[in-house]
Amino acid sequence: MQRLLGQIAIVTGGARGIGGATARRLAEEGAKVLVADIDIDEARANVEAIRRKGCTAEAFKADVGSHADVQAMVEKAVSVWGRLDILVNNAYNPTTGGRGTIEEVSEEMWDSGMAVLVKSIFLASKYAVPHMRKAGGGSIINISSAHGLLQAPGFAVYETGKIAVIGLTKQMAMDFGPDNIRVNAVCPGHIVTERLKEFWVGKESGLKFFEDQYPLRRVGRPEEIADPIVFLCSKEASFITGVALPIDGGLTVQLQENFGVRQAHYLEGSVGTKMPY
Repeated sequence: MQRLLGQIAIVTGGARGIGGATARRLAEEGAKVLVADIDIDEARANVEAIRRKGCTAEAFKADVGSHADVQAMVEKAVSVWGRLDILVNNAYNPTTGGRGTIEEVSEEMWDSGMAVLVKSIFLASKYAVPHMRKAGGGSIINISSAHGLLQAPGFAVYETGKIAVIGLTKQMAMDFGPDNIRVNAVCPGHIVTERLKEFWVGKESGLKFFEDQYPLRRVGRPEEIADPIVFLCSKEASFITGVALPIDGGLTVQLQENFGVRQAHYLEGSVGTKMPY
């Protein structure tokens, strides 16, 4: 059954990782998908994978921190397919903002991090909402993080941005609910994307340490985020809006203090490696 047959979707950061898996799943469920990414070659590769399954997709190069790029992205989807029903705000560069407390990060690091983490959602949604309203409604999914619900030391930019994503999600749900536009956030735990698969090669003890922090004793796969996103976009979730859904193997049901201590222990190099974000 194709739950999204005839719907038009945009996925930012749709080339690889969570965005890539989400673009493929939306297409499998019948949506026509604009795969937007700053890496146009990777976006085209994902589009080809989607098309090989008999589904419909187009690639579009966009820097989601750029006003002009985001406006052009939305207009591209509407000009090709005539409407817009779904927007998945996923794009994120793991090197943006870097690590550090507010004493340690520069103004430039702060501004570049917020541009990708928060401003990108503001811009894409700003241009998407009028088209969704014209179509009679729609669904916006914003990708936050378990780090939007639990904090660890030294992630001032990333965690502030991901908390802001949840706040913006709730505000948009309030503002656009009367237009039948539902707005939800998902909060993934540690998801082993293509990039992280490469990162963890030769660091199995580090990965095991990470897995042991989760009640399910494992980390997640991109498809395990994409499937709930499909659900939230479907009619099955027609009475769900304004939620921040943890998809984290139970990570956030644990005490904040324990999470922070374990994260600090890990990031200080106790298992001989550091995360790439």
